[in-house]
Amino acid sequence: MNRAKKGDHAAFSVLVQRYESKIYNLAYRFVGNHADAGDLTQETFIKLYQSVHTYRGDASFATWLYRVATNVCRDELRKQQRQKKISLDEMIEQPGFALSSDNEQEMPEEVLEKKELQEQMQSFLLELSDEYRIVLIMREVQQLSYEEIAAALDCSLGTVKSRLNRARQALKRKFLGQTREHLAGTARLAR
Repeated sequence: MNRAKKGDHAAFSVLVQRYESKIYNLAYRFVGNHADAGDLTQETFIKLYQSVHTYRGDASFATWLYRVATNVCRDELRKQQRQKKISLDEMIEQPGFALSSDNEQEMPEEVLEKKELQEQMQSFLLELSDEYRIVLIMREVQQLSYEEIAAALDCSLGTVKSRLNRARQALKRKFLGQTREHLAGTARLAR
C-alpha cells in the first residue's frame, strides 16, 4: 500500500489481484446479483485508487478496504431503493451460491437440495436490514474478526456483536418459518 501511495501502479495491481475476489464476494452477498456485484467491485477499486493518498495506516489495509467496499455497497442499495430498478440478469437467473461438492459421490437429489437451501439462505440474507446483513457477511462469509468488522464499520465491538446476534436470530426465525410452512404444506398434500 505504501508503494501504491507513491504512485506505483504495479503495487496497486497486486492489491487488486489479492483482494478482488473477497470484495466481489462481499458485494454479491450484499446485493444478490452477479452483474451489480461486479460493478460494485470495480467501483470499490476505483474509489480506492482515487483515495489511495488518504490512507494513513491507522487500521490495516484490509479493514480500510472493507470500509470502502461497505460504503460503496450501501450507496448502491440506497440508489436502487430510489430507482426501484429490475435487472435483466435477475429475471433470467436466480441468485445463489456457487455449488461445490466435496463428495463426488453425492446423488443429484442431494446436490439439488443443497442448491435450493443455498438459494433460500441468500434470499433470507437479502431480506435482512443493511446493518445486519453486512456484519453477517463480514463475519460468516469473509471470516473477519469482530475487531476488524468494528474498525471497517466504524462502530463499537459491542455494536458488532449485538448486530451479529440479531442477524443470526433473524435468519433462524426466517428459516424456521420456512420449514414450518413447508411441513404444513406437505401435511396438507398427504391428506
